[in-house]
Amino acid sequence: MHEKTRRAVLGTGIAAAGSGLLAACGSSGPRPHAGGPDGVDRNAMGAPARPGAPADDVPAQYVSPHGPEVAETERRRGPGPVRTFRLTATATTLDIGARKVTSWAYEDQVPGREIRVTAGDTIALTLANNLPQPTTLHWHGVRLRNDMDGVPGVTQRPIKTGAAYDYRFTAFYPGTYWIHPHSGVQLDRGLYAPLIVEDPKEPLTYDKEWVVVLDDWLDGVGGRTPDKEFERLNAGKSGPVGHAMDDGPMDDGSTEGGSTEGGGKRGAKATGTAKATATAKAKATATAGATAKGTAAGGAKRDRARSTARKKAAPKAAPKAAPMESRLLGGHAGDVTYPYYLVNGRTPESPQVFRAKRGDRIRIRIINAGGDTAFRVALGGHRMTVTHTDGYPVVPAKTDALLLGMGERYDVLVTAKDGVFPLAVIAEGKGRSAMAVLRTRGKNPVKFPRPKELNGELLTADRLKAAEDVRLTPKEPDRIIRMRLTGSMRRWDWAINGRPYDPSQRYPVREGERVRISFINGTDMWHPVHLHGHTFALPDGGPRKDTTVLLPHHKVNVDLDADNPGLWMVHCHNVYHSESGMMTILGYQK
Repeated sequence: MHEKTRRAVLGTGIAAAGSGLLAACGSSGPRPHAGGPDGVDRNAMGAPARPGAPADDVPAQYVSPHGPEVAETERRRGPGPVRTFRLTATATTLDIGARKVTSWAYEDQVPGREIRVTAGDTIALTLANNLPQPTTLHWHGVRLRNDMDGVPGVTQRPIKTGAAYDYRFTAFYPGTYWIHPHSGVQLDRGLYAPLIVEDPKEPLTYDKEWVVVLDDWLDGVGGRTPDKEFERLNAGKSGPVGHAMDDGPMDDGSTEGGSTEGGGKRGAKATGTAKATATAKAKATATAGATAKGTAAGGAKRDRARSTARKKAAPKAAPKAAPMESRLLGGHAGDVTYPYYLVNGRTPESPQVFRAKRGDRIRIRIINAGGDTAFRVALGGHRMTVTHTDGYPVVPAKTDALLLGMGERYDVLVTAKDGVFPLAVIAEGKGRSAMAVLRTRGKNPVKFPRPKELNGELLTADRLKAAEDVRLTPKEPDRIIRMRLTGSMRRWDWAINGRPYDPSQRYPVREGERVRISFINGTDMWHPVHLHGHTFALPDGGPRKDTTVLLPHHKVNVDLDADNPGLWMVHCHNVYHSESGMMTILGYQK
């Protein structure tokens, strides 16, 4: 990861159009739904549940990712100076500090090389696929043209092994973003890199910039891979219902159609209060206890009597991981135990060292690229001032520590003290940690105690307010969409509104509407919910986000402005949940 030294120019902040998640939308009166009580268009669900459904089966009333509406929206953004990049996705050997591992990565490094442009630039990136599977590239958090979103079977065909694909779009909005595949569980390998879109009128002043990417790692350790982990969690069920790995066609509105990715957006901010978290934990504990008691009380003898007969008749499922609990996350913290946790591709035994001078004002851009892990982050000996989340400015807020769900980003400012300090990272609820080092003097190794800041004031998104220039103008929603997250760890049947992802799903909206999405977590586990191609506003003047953390048995209303036509994914950003079915599509009607 390269250090950037620069003194930002004072200027005015950006103004951005808004959107909202788990919130409401309206005008003279909200339209709660079209077709069903939750807002799903059941008339659009006749297409085959497979990649590459014929275009004749895809309702013509929806905007195609390749339609004139998408091209016109991009034309209004206007072309800027062209910045050209080339990436190669390849199988490789990576040194992560504690050991070397065989995995997949961009340009033989993890994280991949940083992509840095200025708002208004045109990104022209060619992705060459040297992997043994088809792949795509998704631009997480970027409000870009729909046909460049990188969702196989929805916005593009998968990129075959040995082939390449050209992505080209205007990066109109500044912020901290990142890139990763949207194909199967490839995200949980080494295929990710930061994307920084600088503000030409940057209002912040700072001396140095430190981009920090967090990850959980299992690929290539003890024979484990994300694909094998998904099979273990699925316990012998059929394969993913999410992104297809074949080269099937996509919904282009002309000769071919269909979608291979499904409902429920990625990433989610920690929006519950301490009281709400405690309530959720109590519910989760009570449910787990009742289930265990019922299992023990009934059927034990029958189970033992039948077990011998079943041994040869059915394959034995791999054992599930031991319970991982977190009060902050309302109970169960995750489904996957990882042997390593990384900061900028390094284990704590051999951490990255960031060098600065005493008194330097440092902007730290923090990205959670993990597959199944929330991270708690603190800089030992320092308080942090939060300036942005998910790329959008907030009213500055001081804190000791942050909690990031998968897919979330925070920008913070710190003033470096004299000495050597750990950037401490806790895998929330998993009993493991990672680390990088801030050093203003000396070279000798240092052993660090656990920073007290990790147990200090913890900031979550519900305590932030959007900066005035990006705050959504209050108005009633034109349309309300209800998305209930469903499923359980035991059955592994993650879905939205009880329906696992199907390529033909559509939750309809129209351009120009204020839309409220009501996210309701009906499960005993937390989920980071991510929306492609938009930002949404958390309630009561809350921050603009594209990913929000939804605690067990909690509800969040978010508002967004429907200003980017196309077909857009909404999904849980736990890659194992989304691939098992917790995703769907927000579709613009013509």
